[in-house]
Amino acid sequence: MDARNEPQNNTMKMQKKANLPSKDCAHCGLPFSWRKKWERDWEGVKYCSERCRRAPAGAGAGKRGA
Repeated sequence: MDARNEPQNNTMKMQKKANLPSKDCAHCGLPFSWRKKWERDWEGVKYCSERCRRAPAGAGAGKRGA
């Protein structure tokens, strides 16, 4: 097993962008990738942007599959 690709101490180390985890935004439904600033609270991140976080709950006009 290659130790360079394994995260240590539950933090992300340098990886290629294609290998980063991603989620779907709770407001707009678009996928977004892990960012360094979300490192400590990735499990709690729900929105792709500040705009989606601030938007009213029922205003998801861009929801996928609708």
